[in-house]
Amino acid sequence: MRHPSACSTSRPSSPPGGRTIPIPGSPPAAASAPGRRQPLAALRRDFPVLPRPGYHPVDTFTPRGAFADLLAEIEAGALDRAMSAQFGLDFIALPRLVTVRQVSAAHEGRPHTDSASKVATLLLYMHSGWASPEGRIRVLRRESLADPVAEVSPEAGNIFAFLRGEHSWHGHTPFVGERRVVQVAWLRDAAALERKRRRGLLAWRLKGLFGRH
Repeated sequence: MRHPSACSTSRPSSPPGGRTIPIPGSPPAAASAPGRRQPLAALRRDFPVLPRPGYHPVDTFTPRGAFADLLAEIEAGALDRAMSAQFGLDFIALPRLVTVRQVSAAHEGRPHTDSASKVATLLLYMHSGWASPEGRIRVLRRESLADPVAEVSPEAGNIFAFLRGEHSWHGHTPFVGERRVVQVAWLRDAAALERKRRRGLLAWRLKGLFGRH
């Protein structure tokens, strides 16, 4: 693992105001906005209404307008190609899972590395005018929010992408309220994708039944 101080902010071809931050142990993260680069104003306008906290599987709501176009471009592989070029892996061959969040709850954001079933994760933020010092994703040296390497605001257009590893620690301080983000995860195989889908749908249904916030 290279030393966290080797991390740097890179500015690939990304949406206006976008940036990417690497996690220790992985090459500098980079991803461009999918294909036609839907205007951020239109994406904010057409962002789905998802009042429950947490990530929502895309088959639990009906996307529309520019947001539907964005999801279609992701499903067509626009981000696969960008991630392949950056990390030197064949993302096109990997199963992909897309989930969407509108609201964060107080219990979310604890430091974690992501599960071993993931190869990589990309977060595309879509919150306009982020002002809070809380809820900003942190690249961590270890399992502690108090030991960050860098921090990325959920401001619309910012992109955060990384390879999953034993030291890919990240998280954010608690934030309650609207925090819009699209998460794209690449899984190791079809079985891992199916497990993630089942668990995601179960968690979504349970939150609906018990109303966890």
